[in-house]
Amino acid sequence: MNNLIKPNKMETASIPKLVITMSLPPIVSMLIQSMYNVVDSIFVSRISMDALTAVSLAFPMQQVLVALFVGTGAGITSLISRRLGEGDLEAASKAANHGLIISIVYSLLMVIVGIFFTPYFVSIFTHDPILQDLTTQYLRIILIGSFGNFITHAGISTLQATGNTFTPMITQLVGAIANIILDPIFIFGWFGIPAMGVSGAALATVLGQLASFALTMKVLFKDDNNLNLNLRGFTVDFKTIKDIYIVGLPAIIMQSLVSFMVSGLNIILISYSSAAVAVLGIYYKLQSFIFMPIFGLAQGSRPIIGYNFGAKNKSRIMEAFKTAIAISISIMVIGTIIFQVFPEQLLSLFKSNAEMISIGTNALRTISLTFVVAAVGITISTTFQAFGKGIISLIISFTRQLVMLLPSAFILSKLWGLNAIWWSFIIAELISVVIAVPSLYIYLKRTFKSWESSNN
Repeated sequence: MNNLIKPNKMETASIPKLVITMSLPPIVSMLIQSMYNVVDSIFVSRISMDALTAVSLAFPMQQVLVALFVGTGAGITSLISRRLGEGDLEAASKAANHGLIISIVYSLLMVIVGIFFTPYFVSIFTHDPILQDLTTQYLRIILIGSFGNFITHAGISTLQATGNTFTPMITQLVGAIANIILDPIFIFGWFGIPAMGVSGAALATVLGQLASFALTMKVLFKDDNNLNLNLRGFTVDFKTIKDIYIVGLPAIIMQSLVSFMVSGLNIILISYSSAAVAVLGIYYKLQSFIFMPIFGLAQGSRPIIGYNFGAKNKSRIMEAFKTAIAISISIMVIGTIIFQVFPEQLLSLFKSNAEMISIGTNALRTISLTFVVAAVGITISTTFQAFGKGIISLIISFTRQLVMLLPSAFILSKLWGLNAIWWSFIIAELISVVIAVPSLYIYLKRTFKSWESSNN
């Protein structure tokens, strides 16, 4: 039996205003996250190029963590928002509780991986003993201390699903500020603390995440979130888990593809030089400043679309989608201009040498040509997730990152060398959007027609 819930702004507020107000806090959060990721690399680059390369080599495994908490978070948000749209508070609360338990399980698994398997992962990418040692130091701390990040993001996804995107911004801001303050202290050894190098960068990251965790849990369990959150006497409901992973598992796989893709690119690039690997790592750090606002927009628009999908409100779904597309394209246009005009200045933030400047300038200018197209693809994938159709998002992402990007990069590298590799990003994005646009059109046409038939 459905429980009565309070009227929700996602049902009544002006859509353009709603998308902006709900997306702005996660956009700010994502920019802050990007800032301290970049700050990490800037500080590490002051140690040595080996240290910067080590952090770049750790990036694929860090993306696995991101895949788990972002993908599962998409499933949590989608399910809670749809159940709230249907008026079922009990099911929405159950989804939130299961999300927290799932994140705890993830954390325990990462502790095991961090302790026992980190060196094996690192050995895949380099046989240089210095790089192996530095990368292992950094990555082991990140993995073992990841529980704060996992549980925090489950809480953030729950809050966003209810329409609260401001509080998650504050909790992530606290973590980011803590990380930025602690970075130079631990890396370089300020205030009597011994210099820890790349290990210090990892420790600062983990402690920043723990600060976010503490604040998120306080808000989640003590404030009025329109949900009944209580882990005491928790019992597993496999249907709820299934419903979370219907969206969450494809999203996890979709995010994990980034890890496989970057790993594959690193293997291709390191045959040219370690500088090329460092450039790819720098690109992803810089790119995050442009893409993270788009992902923040996705976090803001996903619950709106999901709620109105649950409520079968066609006009509000379409208005939210069009608003999200317009904003994301505008952000990407600005990002493209920055990467085209200022590539050398961006690379110089990381104390790039002449070789890195030469490789990186071409890389940044070429890959940034895909930004606007990528905005369309990301928004469409987010919309499918909001509908509870994660498999379609996965197919789009799989086509882009594995079917097209890696084979293209390998073939282009063999035919025309290092600089040609960056054109594989353009090929992959264009083909994925050619698939995504008609897929959304067909799905919406069929869904809206079925709603109309059921109302007649």
